[in-house]
Amino acid sequence: MAHSSDVKHDYHLVDPSPWPFVASVCMFVLALGGVVYMRGLVETDTPGLATTLLAKGSPWIMFLGLFGIAMTCAGWWGDVIKESRRGDHKPVVDIGLRYGMILFIASEVMFFVAWFWVFFELAIFHGNRTEVLGEAWANWPPPNVVTFDPFALPLINTLILLLSGTTVTWAHHALQVGDRKSARNGLIITILLGMAFTALQVVEYGEAGFAFGNQGDITTANLYGAAFFMATGFHGFHVVVGTVFLAVCLFRLMAGQMSPQKHFGFEAAAWYWHFVDVVWLFLFAFVYVLPKLMLE
Repeated sequence: MAHSSDVKHDYHLVDPSPWPFVASVCMFVLALGGVVYMRGLVETDTPGLATTLLAKGSPWIMFLGLFGIAMTCAGWWGDVIKESRRGDHKPVVDIGLRYGMILFIASEVMFFVAWFWVFFELAIFHGNRTEVLGEAWANWPPPNVVTFDPFALPLINTLILLLSGTTVTWAHHALQVGDRKSARNGLIITILLGMAFTALQVVEYGEAGFAFGNQGDITTANLYGAAFFMATGFHGFHVVVGTVFLAVCLFRLMAGQMSPQKHFGFEAAAWYWHFVDVVWLFLFAFVYVLPKLMLE
């Protein structure tokens, strides 16, 4: 019906797909695995397979959920690519895809607003808490917390992301004018910069003196560390997702699946990468630089 010759409209009626149901099951498994990893569902002294899979600290169910989600994304997005290649994405469908990507990025903006809100909630409004919590949050960053020097690794990562924003723009413009070689080179450089950012963030986390093993006021150090790692860690996860997004675009470009007239997948990836860049600028200013200034 969706592809019948007697259909006289510009909309695309998708074929029945298992992916929404499969994605829901995999996300449930991932959530359950997270609970098992952090809290456990059985006692650790229980013998047998249940202890291996359901005891606190067991990552296997969580990994299974992650693997399922990755496979679901590959299959679902692969179907979307197939639809595009067989001509199902008419102009009105293309507009819908653009609106969808814009709304997705808007939801991601609000996601990070929540983490910024938590960070400033803990920093600014501790005086309105109860007496016990007020004492715990009397200073921000808390006493004995040695924050990162923002003008060392964080500044290098900032420069890396800013440079990657220019290279992905170069690649996009090159594709628009039909310069496939420059588009390929720009994408390769952008992907390498994204990988460099992730590698440096791993190094940075290894040097963190707060949140885990801090020798001072461990309670407040954990509080600051939770806010810091949740905000920067989720951003790091978005960088990884964006790098994979751009890598898929590179493979499709090299396979001849993108043209100056039809390359929305690449355009969406560029939008997402610029969003990641902008979020990092706010993180650098308010999570790295501002706490350092407050301690001085």
